[in-house]
Amino acid sequence: MTTPLHDYERTVHFADTDAAGVVYFANLLRFCHEAYEDALAQLGVDLRQFFSSKGLIVPITEAQVRFLKPLYCGDRLRVTIDPQRLDSSRFQLTYTLYDAEGSRVAIAHTQHICLQLPERQRVAIPKPLSRWLKCAPEEASDRED
Repeated sequence: MTTPLHDYERTVHFADTDAAGVVYFANLLRFCHEAYEDALAQLGVDLRQFFSSKGLIVPITEAQVRFLKPLYCGDRLRVTIDPQRLDSSRFQLTYTLYDAEGSRVAIAHTQHICLQLPERQRVAIPKPLSRWLKCAPEEASDRED
C-alpha cells in the first residue's frame, strides 16, 4: 500500500534562470530533488539524519529530464512524484512538473539505490520509504547495477 503525499509547489526565481531568461536545465533536477526532500519530510524522515552519510546512504544512480515547455522567472510550478520500487534495494521516482495553468512542462526520472556504510553494500529499502513505493513490475529483478 502506498502513502499519498501532497504535491510540491514553488516559484521560479531569477537565480533559477540562465542568460536566455528561461530555467537553466540543471535546475529542473534541483526542483525534483526539492520535491523528493519534501516527500521524505512528509513521510516523517529526519532529513538531517537521512542526508548525513552515516549508516544508510541513498545515492541517485541515474537521472533523466525531458523538457516540454520553458519556465520563466515568476512562474508557479507544481511537482508530482510517482514512486516505484525496482527491486529490494532500488527505486525510481518519476516527477511530472506543471505550470500554473496545469500544463506539463517537464518529466524527469531518478533512480536510487540503498547502501550501507562503510562497506557500501546493497541493503533493503528502509521504512517509511518502502511503504511509499509502488510494487515493481514482475520483470524487475535484484540485478547488480
